[in-house]
Amino acid sequence: MIISTRDGQSFDTEKDLEAAERHILQKLFLWASMATSLDQFREKKDEALLRGWNGSGPIDESNTLKSIITDLEGRVCIRLGITS
Repeated sequence: MIISTRDGQSFDTEKDLEAAERHILQKLFLWASMATSLDQFREKKDEALLRGWNGSGPIDESNTLKSIITDLEGRVCIRLGITS
C-alpha cells in the first residue's frame, strides 16, 4: 500500500515498514477514524506500540512510522475540528 501524507511524502508500506509496523498502522488507521480526541488516539497508539504485533512486545517507531503517525494525528485534528 502506498501512503501519501498531507505534506507530500509517499511511503510504500511493503518496502518502508516492517511487518509489525504495518500491523500497528492498520490499527491506527481505524482509530484515526474513531477517536473522540487526539489524546485518545495517542493513547491507542502508545498501547499498540507497547503490545506489539500479536503480543510480541514493544515496537520501536521508525522515522517512517513516526511520519505517518504524525500525519494521522493531523488528520484526527482536522476531523475533530481541533486547531493548533
